[in-house]
Amino acid sequence: MQVNESDLRQGDYLINCFVPISLFEAHNLEEQEVEVQERDLIVLTQSCDLENRKTRLVSLYLISTLPEFEAVNPDFTKKGKWNEVRKGRVEGLHLLASPVNPEDSRGALVVDFREIYSLPFNYLTQHATQLENRWRLKSPFLEHFSQTFARFFMRVGLPSGVPEFK
Repeated sequence: MQVNESDLRQGDYLINCFVPISLFEAHNLEEQEVEVQERDLIVLTQSCDLENRKTRLVSLYLISTLPEFEAVNPDFTKKGKWNEVRKGRVEGLHLLASPVNPEDSRGALVVDFREIYSLPFNYLTQHATQLENRWRLKSPFLEHFSQTFARFFMRVGLPSGVPEFK
């Protein structure tokens, strides 16, 4: 759904956010360059924490169109790859239907939970106000988005498990 308000909620789609990108060089730890780039992001911080101003920094994740994602990840141009993501079989990725044409699968958006950003609450509320209309996930799509992140985040790798039954 589209909203036009300064309040932030989990599932808000914020376009053109300025994010610092560190150009970390391991051989020069004393001086580091930081570049600022624009990114389209989706809010993951819980709405109750945002409403009650319990956070100074907001957790956001990269959101891209399929062609943008494929340009950086060419394996996803292979037939059937997006259906695997759609079915939840590719960890760290989540598909959202196009906000303008939900029936167009190629118009879907991909959230990459492997690329996290933390930006100041005050910057984001000001940015949201300047955007005027923006998209916000509504139930049950918001819960599905949150659940996909939870499954990705709560993974546990065991050094050994129960042996296979023979």
